[in-house]
Amino acid sequence: MTVPLPTGTTRWRCTLCGNLTRFDVTRSSKVVEYVHLDLAGEPRVEEREVVSETIESVRCRWCNAVDQVELVDRPGTGS
Repeated sequence: MTVPLPTGTTRWRCTLCGNLTRFDVTRSSKVVEYVHLDLAGEPRVEEREVVSETIESVRCRWCNAVDQVELVDRPGTGS
């Protein structure tokens, strides 16, 4: 099940316990990174471009429910 990302006017809410703030998110990403190696060979990512990203699951940290997340309006957005 793909879970939609929250937007500027929405946020996640656990449908079982009502949690609005703590979630474990499993996601798959495809990225292009510009890696700079210093003279000692230590890598440092200087640029990162996300080509694609999919949220695979969201688990509530309060009640451990998996994929029981809905999008709700943020307070004060007038939606």
